Amino acid sequence: MPLIHTEAIVLQAHAYSETSKILRLLTRTHGVQSVIAKGALRPRSRFGGILEPFSEGAATFYAKDGRDLHTLSGFDLTRSGQALGRDLIRFGAASLLAELVLKTASVEADPSLFDRVRAGLDRLERVPSGEVESAGLAEAWSLIGHLGFAPSLEACLTCERPLESDEPVHFDYAAGGVHCTTCGAGGRGRQLPPHARQALLALVRGEAVPLDRTAAHWALLARFLSFHVVDGGALRSLTFLTETVGS
Repeated sequence: MPLIHTEAIVLQAHAYSETSKILRLLTRTHGVQSVIAKGALRPRSRFGGILEPFSEGAATFYAKDGRDLHTLSGFDLTRSGQALGRDLIRFGAASLLAELVLKTASVEADPSLFDRVRAGLDRLERVPSGEVESAGLAEAWSLIGHLGFAPSLEACLTCERPLESDEPVHFDYAAGGVHCTTCGAGGRGRQLPPHARQALLALVRGEAVPLDRTAAHWALLARFLSFHVVDGGALRSLTFLTETVGS
C-alpha cells in the first residue's frame, strides 16, 4: 500500500455516509484518482471544509492495489476554488473542464493536462465578467484539442482542399470537421459563415474572441461533444451553460 504525495486538483466532490467525502482528483503524477476523505464532514475534521470542487493542493493518499478508491490522508491547500463558485458562468465553465477530464482521462500521468486544467481554472477565475463566456469556450475547445478530439477546420474533409478565410463551410458534427460548400451540398452539417469559422479556429487555439451569439456557440459545442466524447449523451455542466446563457 504505497503512500503517494502529489499535486492535485479536486474535480468532483460528494458526500459519502454522514461523515465522509468521495473526491475525484486530477493529479500531476497519477492521472485521475478517486479517494475517500474519511471524516471530512465532521465539524472538527482536519480537512476543515477545503475539499471542494476546483481546490488545488498537495494530496497524500494510500494507493490500494487492485482498488479504484484510495484513502486520502492529507491535503495541503494551495488555492481555493471558492471564487469560481460565486459566478454561475464561471462555475459552469470550470465544471465543464472537470467533466471533460473525467470523461476522457485515465490514471496515466499527464503533467501537461494537469498544467492546462490548472491554467484554465486560473483564467476563468481572473477574466473580467464580460469575457467569461468567451474564455470558457476557449478553454473548453483547447482542452478538447489536447485530449485528441479537435475538429478539422482548415481544409475540407471530403476533397481536402485548404479553405480560404472568407468562404462559408458546412460543419459536420458526426465527421468532426467542415466541408466546403460544394462537398457539403445536400445538407451535410450546419452551415457556418466565414466569421463563425474564424471564431471557432481561434477558440480551438485557446484564444478568447468577441462573440455576438454565445448561446449558438455553446449549442455547437454540445452537439460536437455528443458525437465525439459522450456517445450521444450530454454533459450536465454544458446543459446548464446552454440553458443559462439562453435564458
